Amino acid sequence: MRIPFIAGNWKMYKTKKEALEFAESFKQLYKDTDIRAAICAPFTQLEILVEAFEGTGIGVGAQNVHFEDEGAFTGEISVAMLKEIGVDYCIVGHSERRQYFAETDETVNFKLKKLLTDSEIRPILCVGETLPQREARREKEIVATQIRNAFDGITGEQAEQVVVAYEPIWAIGTGKTASPEQAEEMCALIRKVIEELYDEDVCDKVIIQYGGSVKPENATEIMNMDEIDGALVGGSSLIPSKFMDIINF
Repeated sequence: MRIPFIAGNWKMYKTKKEALEFAESFKQLYKDTDIRAAICAPFTQLEILVEAFEGTGIGVGAQNVHFEDEGAFTGEISVAMLKEIGVDYCIVGHSERRQYFAETDETVNFKLKKLLTDSEIRPILCVGETLPQREARREKEIVATQIRNAFDGITGEQAEQVVVAYEPIWAIGTGKTASPEQAEEMCALIRKVIEELYDEDVCDKVIIQYGGSVKPENATEIMNMDEIDGALVGGSSLIPSKFMDIINF
């Protein structure tokens, strides 16, 4: 049985002081829940969050990683550096990384392979279509291609460790949200493609999240869909009480 998993993506928000204040408040709210939760924070906050959440069951994730071990890659972070800090998750292929920093399906695949081969850090793989692609009725083609390219060369055993986050790009930070039916349809498609690549046993174990303007007001509807196992939350994850309201969907 897949355990629901709610992850927050803080993007480029919060100082170390603010992150610690969040952690102290959130730890008090997170007690007595069976829902897995994690915060994916900027690199400068990861170490203090790992320390602050120790023993609570709350995970910590990075928002990016490089696929090389080391080298002249100014501004990048390696898997070994994340392992040393002790993070649990790492977002890979977020649409903002693809749009603003030229990430491609190929580099996303390299990063997935590196995380799955050289660490126990679980990747959170982001896929999703733009509004023009949806309006052209190409959303299924686009997302299926992203999944196939991302999982290229990855074994079934490794694939089971990947969390997939379906994030329609037109719903990220816009206030727009895919309807529960739209989100369910796309998450079901993702599971079907994974089953085609591997088998039913593998696809049944893969956690599939929905992301895109998830907030307390719509979390229940989204999380009650059969194929949706969790959420990747943006703005609402910055406030402890709001994030907890989503976890308590």
